[in-house]
Order: sequence, then structure tokens, then C-alpha cells
Amino acid sequence: MTEPRTLTVALGERSYPIHIGAGLLEQGALLAPYIEHRRAAIITNATVAALYAERLERALAGAGVSCLRIEIPDGERYKDWATLDGVFGQLLKAQTDRHTTLVALGGGVVGDLAGFAAATYQRGVPFIQVPTTLLAQVDSSVGGKTAINHALGKNMIGAFHQPRAVIADLTTLDTLPPRELASGLAEVVKHGAIHDAAFFAWIEENAEALVSRRIDALEHAVLRSCEIKAAVVAEDEKESGARALLNFGHTFGHAIESGQGYGAWLHGEAISAGMVLAARLSAQLLGLPATDAARLQALLARLGLPVVPPSMPVSRWLEFMGRDKKNEGGSITLILLEQLGRARIEKRAPQRAIEALLAGPA
Repeated sequence: MTEPRTLTVALGERSYPIHIGAGLLEQGALLAPYIEHRRAAIITNATVAALYAERLERALAGAGVSCLRIEIPDGERYKDWATLDGVFGQLLKAQTDRHTTLVALGGGVVGDLAGFAAATYQRGVPFIQVPTTLLAQVDSSVGGKTAINHALGKNMIGAFHQPRAVIADLTTLDTLPPRELASGLAEVVKHGAIHDAAFFAWIEENAEALVSRRIDALEHAVLRSCEIKAAVVAEDEKESGARALLNFGHTFGHAIESGQGYGAWLHGEAISAGMVLAARLSAQLLGLPATDAARLQALLARLGLPVVPPSMPVSRWLEFMGRDKKNEGGSITLILLEQLGRARIEKRAPQRAIEALLAGPA
């Protein structure tokens, strides 16, 4: 157990802290102040519940918080209407009211779905993010984006709903399968690629330490990633401008996830291949140095991530990319790199260049 590192997402009256450290799940006194009326509903999945639910419930009970536990199935394919409706049903059966705080205990699927439930149950209730995967700790738990998937597109149904706090317990990363750890590292790399060349270089220097889960390396990766995302979210909460930069690799990546079937590729795996594609297009359209594109691809490969996209017909790629939320006027908007550490929003990216990229050799 360590004293947490704390930073703030500055959004005026909706500002909230991110606490990062080891052993935070046991610190009921840290969590309880964010739970109104000392009533909580913990939303988690069976996998995470077996590892951490009782630990969190004991800590909250010790701080005077009564808890309802709601378990959802594990997997991206369950981030849908049916699962959400099941959560609503359990909340209603337990007669939970607007003063019950929802606590998302799990990875990105749990956080997204629980957050959307909080945004819509009785027209909005408070919630706390307690992310247990690296991807959720560095990315999806921060910023208030909540959503479920649709068969025709990822995260297409959702709402902006900021949490009251984010509690990132680094010890939960000990139980992550290697593939899940690598998936989270893709988002760490993304933050360096779009915003901080020095951080990108640090990841290169510490790749082995991150893969081997050295706690000091993980703490720095989570802290710096959250600092970058918090700053972007504070500038552009509803993604009307600069926040779109956080979607580097995501237009291609979401097409991979949707086109291959949710769960076949983990989110970070799809984003890794998507970043490689975006870097190739950046070289063509913006003159991204070949050395920068090569460094990005090499680092992703060292971290155990895929750098070759799946084979799909160009028409299928374009079908899913055409539904991306950043698009305007029927044209595809992409996030491209001018150089490592500096990205830009490219509206109306040339269709022919995109098609040639997708039709060409991997």
C-alpha cells in the first residue's frame, strides 16, 4: 500500500481527482467521500468480481458504505443493450434511487457500460471509476465518455458523464493476462505519439520494464498518460476540437473491432494496427519522417502488439470508417502525425489515398 499520486481533471464544478497507487482498493477512507449517502452499487464482471469485489466491499463497509453487487458477463461483445437493460433491471429491483453511487470495478467494458448506466438511470446518478486494467487506467476511465456498442459501430450509443473520482490501484495489474497488459500499453504509446515525444522515448527505453510489470515503470506510465489525457479533456470536454487527437489510430482500429466481431481483437490490439496504418498515411500526406513511423511500429511490436491489420475488403473498411463520430459531411476525418509528439486533425482525408492504403500490401 502506497500514498497515492493524485492529479485533477479540471472541469469547473465537474472537476474530479485521479488517484494512482498500490493497494488503493483497501483504502475505504479514500473512496467513501465520493459516495453520496453511503450507498453504492458495484458493477463488475465475474472475472474481476472473483479477484477484487469482496476486497472493495469490505473496505467500503468499513467506511460505513452499504453495497449492492451487479455482475455482468465478461467480454466486449456484452457491451450492448441487453446487458445494459439487465443492469437497469437489477437497480430497479433493489429500489436504488438517485443518491446511490454506481462504482465501475473492471476494465473498459465495465467502465463504459456502468458509466452509461449512471448517465441514464433516473436521468443521471453519480459514479466512480475503479479501473482494474491498464487500458482503463490510462485511458477509458478518464474523461467521461460512456457508451455501448451497436452491431454497426463501436461506442455509437452513449453520453458524456464525468465520474466523481478515478481510483487506479496498480496492484490490480498483477492479475492481467499478458495480452491484456499489452492492449493497455497501446494507449500508453498513443499518448506519447500524439503529445509528448520525450514520453515516447521513455517508453522505448522502458519497454521491457513495462512488459515485466515493474511497479515504478507502470506508475509513471499511468501517471503521465493520465496527465496528458486530463489536460486534453480539460481543454475540450465534449470533443468539439482538440480532444479528437486522442483518437489517433482509432478510426482504423474501431473498424477492425467492428469488422472482425467484438472481442476477436482486443481494443488495444486494434488500435496498435490502426496507429501503424495512420502513420503510413501520415508519411504520405503530411511528410511524417520514415524514421518516426519505423520507431512507432518497432515499439508496438516490442510490446507484443500486432502491427499488421487483418485482411478485409476495402469496402468493408470504408463501411465502418464512414460511421466514425469524427466524420463531417460524409468525409472521413483522421488523426495523423506530423512528427512523433505532434498530431493534427485531418478533415476530409483524401478517399483515394485511404483506399490505396487499405488495398496495398501490409
